[in-house]
Amino acid sequence: MPPTLASLVHHSALKLTVRAGEDRLDTPVRWAHVSELADPVPYMEGGELLLTTALTLDAEDSEAMHRYVRRLLAAGVVGLGFAIGVNYEDIPGALLDAARAEGLPLLEVPRRTPFLAISKAVSAAIAADQYRAVTAGFEAQRELTRAALAEGPDAVVARLAAHVNGWAALYDTSGTVIAASPEWAARRAARLTSDVERLRDRPAPASAVVGGTDDRVELQSLGTGRRVRGALAVGTAAPLGTAERYAVHSAVALLTLTTERSRSLRAAEGRLGAAVLRMMLSGQPDHARAVAGDLYGGLLDAPFRLLIAEPSPGEPEGEPPLPALADALESAAARAGETVLAVPEGEDRLVVLAGDGGAVVTVCEAYAEREAEEAGVVVGLSAPTGPIAAAAAYKQAEQALSVARRRGRALVEHEDLAAGSVLPLLADDAVRAFADGMLRALYEHDATGRGDLVASLRAWLSRHGQWDAAAADLGVHRHTLRYRMRRVEEILGRSLDDPDVRMELWLALKATGAEASGER
Repeated sequence: MPPTLASLVHHSALKLTVRAGEDRLDTPVRWAHVSELADPVPYMEGGELLLTTALTLDAEDSEAMHRYVRRLLAAGVVGLGFAIGVNYEDIPGALLDAARAEGLPLLEVPRRTPFLAISKAVSAAIAADQYRAVTAGFEAQRELTRAALAEGPDAVVARLAAHVNGWAALYDTSGTVIAASPEWAARRAARLTSDVERLRDRPAPASAVVGGTDDRVELQSLGTGRRVRGALAVGTAAPLGTAERYAVHSAVALLTLTTERSRSLRAAEGRLGAAVLRMMLSGQPDHARAVAGDLYGGLLDAPFRLLIAEPSPGEPEGEPPLPALADALESAAARAGETVLAVPEGEDRLVVLAGDGGAVVTVCEAYAEREAEEAGVVVGLSAPTGPIAAAAAYKQAEQALSVARRRGRALVEHEDLAAGSVLPLLADDAVRAFADGMLRALYEHDATGRGDLVASLRAWLSRHGQWDAAAADLGVHRHTLRYRMRRVEEILGRSLDDPDVRMELWLALKATGAEASGER
């Protein structure tokens, strides 16, 4: 604890006497300052014990003393030490009354006690307090280090909460609470998710203070550079002291080390993961299991899903979204006890192998939908498959990714494509251009009023070439319809007997949105 007015009064060598403000003696003293100025306020910083002999003060003027005392209190002066036997044999009544009325602690300093002795006592007490804080901080650092090495991040959080006499919580990259102490702190920490997300958007290291005076929470990001890998929350009823600050800084460093693996290790894991993925895609799952079976375990067996993620069009400036997605998926896998294989392909593609029905796929879907609003990522997801069909799953994921881009979707599953209609796939500029070019001559013919070739073609194709049924739909004679179909063949220079031609014409009509009437 820093020195207080009470500790100075109890200092046997100083012989100080309390004359006013007895109820405020527990106030900490930041420094002892001597001033004989009538207005020393411009030179105060707050927290000082002001020492004076009243050389330039009219200490017997009641009104002047009230103004003097009020200015000292407004400047943050915590007490006034008045030396007797120098200019005044006793503390003047006007000053004594003003100090009592305003609540300013007033200490009587005997003549035999020099101001220098008081300053030395304050300085020595501050130095001792700082030494105790540093010593306690180093001890906390040693204890936290032992906890990190022997027990892991959960133990660090628990020890830190005890050191700060409050609570502490650890968040992963997604803002989810993964450790908290005491247990009730997990609920309090969960309410700070939005604050943690804002902190995550800032380059590490970053910090923020939230909450009120009775529930003050400091948030510290974990990570290096722009890679924020988590956050630490520390809740206390008052601002942190020096020893507590040392403990928090030590915990931040240790937790950063436990969450931020070395670049060489991450690079090695990345190369191994890329090699395993290549083996899987080339139809060699046995070789992949032989190389990395202990690392990836059951993930290399059926069933799993393969997903491909790329930055969405119009990606905003800032941290690339793919590393953030990889971190989120790895965090989800760690929380669920799953294994995930995430391999970057260059800077613009991330390939992920994850267990079917697991937390990784679920988090990926939620992440993609959330990031879609921020132009973050586009994801294609394969159907569940086994080790021998990994190459087919890769193609499925690529196809789903292509459809997601064309549709402006954040995530598309390959299963949805097979279960749906092919018509939405025609909503593509290249397809529409092909359809317009193929049917333009027929539309130009109909525009002259010489017939309804487009409507006739549509009716005939929809009736699978049945003349009577198609003619009935149009309300014309079947010979009229036959004549129109010959005109279609003449204008297009293509035979309607060819099934490929009929298919292309039908898809072209669908792509251009032609109505049965032939109007565009």
